[in-house]
Amino acid sequence: MRVLLLGDIFGRPGRKIAAEFLPQLREEYEFDFIVANGENAAGGFGLNRKTAEELFSLGIDVLTGGNHTWDQNEMAAYIDLEPRVLRPANYPPGVPGKGVFVHESLALAVINLSGRVFMADLDCPFRTIDEILENLPEYIKYIIVDFHAEATSEKLALGYYLDGRVSVVAGTHTHVPTADLRILEGGTAYVTDLGMCGPQNGVLGVEPEAIISKYITQMPTRFKVAKGPTQLWGIVVDLDENGRAVKVERVERYNFNI
Repeated sequence: MRVLLLGDIFGRPGRKIAAEFLPQLREEYEFDFIVANGENAAGGFGLNRKTAEELFSLGIDVLTGGNHTWDQNEMAAYIDLEPRVLRPANYPPGVPGKGVFVHESLALAVINLSGRVFMADLDCPFRTIDEILENLPEYIKYIIVDFHAEATSEKLALGYYLDGRVSVVAGTHTHVPTADLRILEGGTAYVTDLGMCGPQNGVLGVEPEAIISKYITQMPTRFKVAKGPTQLWGIVVDLDENGRAVKVERVERYNFNI
């Protein structure tokens, strides 16, 4: 089993570079499954039906979410209609959507979680995933976890907590790729953050001037998606028949045309 995980797709630039490079990546690697974080895909803030369908048409199988999941007004209704769009599973009961996707024929599950350090105080991600794993169908062999979190310590802790229990723990949210991609002792592929698919010359995808102004003045500022060169960041993971990672590789693609 070979899976591709892409970092947060940010606005139109992120969607464009995904459309540019995914066809050749799919041809080169022959992925069995593709997961991307899509919570910033619509104008940099949230996801909607139009952008989700655009990304699914590129061959992405599941779009995960995070703290920006609800930024687009239509998402609360749409997410109940589209099982391939996830929101963090540790939202309280009664929230629209689901945090788990199961692909029966591939014996694969995708789980979306949100961290709590420096973020919204949701239910405990550790206890939440314990309950999810306990209730997954027994035939599931491949389990991919997108942990949308701010603190590196919280991500690392969950990685070690799940080592040997899931196939992949990939962090998202910070838009900055980390250099710690590896296979843990129990066979779980781990990376603290996948990075971002989007503008290169920005502050996490946003025009630098707006962010600088906010830091200097502490006044509300309208954020705009940055322009210029773009980047695509993610990882490729090969899994054996037992769901253990046997090979990991970082994927980077760039478009420097302005």
